[in-house]
Amino acid sequence: MPEAQKDDAFWSVPAEQLLKNLKSSEQGLTQAVAEARLAQTRQLRAHRRSAWALLLDQFKNPIILLLFCSAILSFTLPDERTNAWIIIFILLASGLLGFWQELSAADAVAKLMGMIETKATVIRDGQDREIPLEAIVPGDVIRLSAGNMIPGDCRLLSTRDLFLNEAALTGESFPAEKVASVLAENTSLGQRVNSLYLGTHVISGMGTAVVVGTGRDTEFGKISERLEHKPPVTGFERGLSHFGQLLIKIVVVITVILFAVKVGWQGKEFADSLLVTLALAVGMTPQLLPAITSVVLSAGAKAMAQHKVIVKQLLSIENLGGMTILCSDKTGTLTEGVIHLQDTLDVAGKPSDRVARFSYLNALFQTGFTNPIDRAILDAHKFETTGIEKLDEIPYDFIRKRLSVRISMEGQKLLVTKGALANILEVCSHAETATGELVDLASQVESIERQFAAMSNDGLRVLGVAIRTDDVAHISKSDEQNMTFLGFLVFSDPPKADVRETLQQLRELGIGLKIITGDNRAVAATISRRVGIESPMIVTGTDLRTLSQEALRQRAREADVFAEVEPNQKEMIIRALQHSGAVVGYMGDGINDASALHAADVGISVASAVDVAREAAQVVLLEQDLGVLVKGVREGRRTFSNTLKYVFFAIAANFGYMFSLAVASLFLPFEPLLASQILLVNLLADFPAMALATDTVDPEQIERPRRWDIGYILRFMMSFGLASSLFDFVTFGAILLVFGSEDHDLFRTGWFVESTLTGLMILLVIRTQRPFFRSQPGTLFLIASSAIAILVLLLPFSPLAKSLGFVPPPVTLLGIIIVITLLYGAAMEVIKHLFYRHFGK
Repeated sequence: MPEAQKDDAFWSVPAEQLLKNLKSSEQGLTQAVAEARLAQTRQLRAHRRSAWALLLDQFKNPIILLLFCSAILSFTLPDERTNAWIIIFILLASGLLGFWQELSAADAVAKLMGMIETKATVIRDGQDREIPLEAIVPGDVIRLSAGNMIPGDCRLLSTRDLFLNEAALTGESFPAEKVASVLAENTSLGQRVNSLYLGTHVISGMGTAVVVGTGRDTEFGKISERLEHKPPVTGFERGLSHFGQLLIKIVVVITVILFAVKVGWQGKEFADSLLVTLALAVGMTPQLLPAITSVVLSAGAKAMAQHKVIVKQLLSIENLGGMTILCSDKTGTLTEGVIHLQDTLDVAGKPSDRVARFSYLNALFQTGFTNPIDRAILDAHKFETTGIEKLDEIPYDFIRKRLSVRISMEGQKLLVTKGALANILEVCSHAETATGELVDLASQVESIERQFAAMSNDGLRVLGVAIRTDDVAHISKSDEQNMTFLGFLVFSDPPKADVRETLQQLRELGIGLKIITGDNRAVAATISRRVGIESPMIVTGTDLRTLSQEALRQRAREADVFAEVEPNQKEMIIRALQHSGAVVGYMGDGINDASALHAADVGISVASAVDVAREAAQVVLLEQDLGVLVKGVREGRRTFSNTLKYVFFAIAANFGYMFSLAVASLFLPFEPLLASQILLVNLLADFPAMALATDTVDPEQIERPRRWDIGYILRFMMSFGLASSLFDFVTFGAILLVFGSEDHDLFRTGWFVESTLTGLMILLVIRTQRPFFRSQPGTLFLIASSAIAILVLLLPFSPLAKSLGFVPPPVTLLGIIIVITLLYGAAMEVIKHLFYRHFGK
């Protein structure tokens, strides 16, 4: 460890000695020392891949490597040296094109990720500072509160009711309580209550800790070195994998048979046959698919960022576009998300300054974590606090659902507690009337519950406030008893003005909404009706606990709203929906949303969310608004559609063209195309295909969720590929009939031009389900396609023609090719119409 001694058993060393060993103090490090240490730490997070690594990736395809080797072997044959140079040049050009596109995509993604950086509060130069997690170094002293991610392995210096979720490290789902202490050296990992570890997060409470190890010098880092951590496979990755397996089978069968026939039956040269069959394999394999996928996804990510949607994991774009159910809380998505304190009421339901004052003091002095409830209280009232001193605090947690502060006020020591009404009432024994009289709580319960139900039915959120005198030295949760109920805090969060329209847009996109909230049934029902969910079917957390697995799945499909839900039940609901075949998105921003965000097919959070929620999400919204998400879904589907365009082009044009080439090679007395010409056709087609990243998408292509379907792709390949081959055979016949078979170079020139032009034509046709002349292509796509068409027509007349094996074609041949290309476009339109009508569902 840089500039300091790392203690392997840091949990067993006294805090003062540990700080000394780390050359730190309770005031933290200086900025200069921290920067020096950062330069020497071993980071765990994957750095962006180097340009060299991306470049080498372009040539890792075994077929490409074999082709390189075959071309090098061709240098031993005097007549093949020029062809070998051409092959190597084309392969390098193809690899550099993919490299440039992937490098540009990586740059774009890196810039987007910088917009949602997770930070930690650290003491530097004696002052609190917010810095990125990656900038934390050993010796840093960090402040902890609910929702914080732990940036490294740490030793606690002080705590206050600190509970952590350590499931990522220990597998234990229950919160682990942490205290500052010294433990024995042989204490097991799960029992080290004075230590915090990278990969865990704070559920509740607060504390300070000194960082002992970061990156690879952590328990999590040691695990990662033994076992490489891989994120869950997305539907997009599975689709790509299945598509790749399909192509490999087709390529292997065709090329092996062709090579065997050429060498074994026709008796052709081994080297020449190997070059042609390998070039054929390259032509049939969309080797630029990874690069084009990266480009299309990064272009989609940039477009989504303009709509205030940041994608952290590019491949999750497909899941966002394919989402069929969105699970979300109501606060901030269906409602304005700006909570207002509407009333402070006494037990009788009358306005009360006393309730307002004590709730204000509770919100002012609590230091657990910033939350909308406390902000609303502080914004609504201002009270004099001179002479009032905070003595102690019990932070909020999701089990108690209460927050207590202990204050010294007017010669008294008071415990002031606020929280969920039911949880406040369970620790109260008395109630205070408007006149200050203390009465037995039991006599007021019926009235309290009646008022609570009435306010809840109006869509209002209701909390309770209670106090008691307390003279103990240090308060604990057990002191929350025998309290006096003061009254109600009534909050309003009205529905957004445009939420009905937004929900309708989601329905039109084929996405159902499930509301999951911790609020009571009455509040959830009222808000649901106000946003347009008529007669909502509501299931409560209590109901869920009584259901069997099969009943839960059935109820999850039918319900519109889940109310009074506990944090662990959110994941249960998501799993049940996934089991029914739904692609589930979950939108959450709280500490208790992390497991649900992980479980969902696409986890969605907001930039203002707590650290753990933002880190768990794959998609982060810069605004907490369903309208922003609707735009993100549309962009996700547009991105997926453009990726499928290249896939369809690869299997339709490439399969048909290469199938024709394989058949022609078996029956013609000469090679219909040289290896370099096959590769050149493939390279030229890649330029307009790359432009698909910015192509326009027809509205009907984003109306419904779309997923990978290998059966659909196979039907597409057979329909369009075999039809393309038919036109190739027509071209063969026309050239041989009009010009004979003696001039091999003329035949190759004619078919090269026809293959490239028909490839451009089919790309223009299959990029839309409409007639191609009724769909406006993207500008870049049009420019690239036009440029390649002109280049192909001029190439046989250029100085490069002879070295490429071309001859200037007569006007008659060019006329035949243009007519065939136009007829081909018309035929593909007919086939497209029939395919989508009969076979494309």
